[in-house]
Amino acid sequence: MTRFITYPKNATVITVIVCFLLILCIGFVGLMVGTPLLSPIQLWHILTSSNNTVNHVLVMQSRLPRFVLGSLAGALLSVSGVMLQNVMRNALAGPELLGVSSGSAAVMAAIIIFQLPISYTWQPWLALLGGVIGGGFVVVASWRDKAPARVILIGVAVSSLLNAVITTIVSLGQQDTISLFYDYFVGGLEDRTWVQVELILPWVVILCVSYLFARQLNTLQLGDELSVGLGLKVSVLRLLIFILAIALVAPVVATCGPISYIALLAPHIARHLLRTQDTLRIIPVSMLVGAVLLTYADFLARTLFSPLEIPVGVWTTLLGGPLLLLLLGRRLGRNQA
Repeated sequence: MTRFITYPKNATVITVIVCFLLILCIGFVGLMVGTPLLSPIQLWHILTSSNNTVNHVLVMQSRLPRFVLGSLAGALLSVSGVMLQNVMRNALAGPELLGVSSGSAAVMAAIIIFQLPISYTWQPWLALLGGVIGGGFVVVASWRDKAPARVILIGVAVSSLLNAVITTIVSLGQQDTISLFYDYFVGGLEDRTWVQVELILPWVVILCVSYLFARQLNTLQLGDELSVGLGLKVSVLRLLIFILAIALVAPVVATCGPISYIALLAPHIARHLLRTQDTLRIIPVSMLVGAVLLTYADFLARTLFSPLEIPVGVWTTLLGGPLLLLLLGRRLGRNQA
């Protein structure tokens, strides 16, 4: 019995250390691999010097900000997935399946295609508004019947509608803006610089705010009646957590495009590794797992078919799509049983 109780705690420490080391390894190798290929000694000199050589500019202005942005984006998406899955008590919940990502992408489509004079600073806020509208439709439509399969079907329907809106907006654009939007819409970290890192960095504070709701999320898993009995204002709390979850997605969509399935995949991996549903442990581990997944996917995107680059959004979809089918199949099997 003692071993069963202490295992999750030990697993949390071990998993955090392993994930942190994996992030460092991916970052270190990613900074070296590419054209040109750098040795560890060359990379060390670049990181510790301030010269203006070509290799120094390449690492410090291209590879390093890309890695930092991928780590931050992966962390934001994964914690958003934890919050959505817990607050909706739905293991299939994720921003790409609830209309959140599509809503944010629709706003960004209008900004890019119509070249609206909106600064980078305001774009995440408008993406947040689009995500709230898209996700709000799904929540309202599935309010009475919260069966996981039904929620996902409604989410897919809303996402399809929003994608039709995006297609309509794109059809009204010029060739140059359409090409620019396509590069954005597939989701990726290519050509991202410190400008995008500075844009997304203030939103990392929401990670800390989200962790403050971990105990309430644990209570919500017990059911609405018990949560009310314990003094929680369930409706207000659900709305607040839902908005926080979307606020974690909005800056990622604004800077990197709609990168799918990190939010769905990372929480499940964290729960499997820790063998617990305790949100106090799941959130920090999911954050690191998400960073590992996205930075590794971007490393593959940049190097596997070099000099060609397959956008990281394609890699995460290829990884997360089969998982979604597996989870949905298990849910339907349990319901039939």
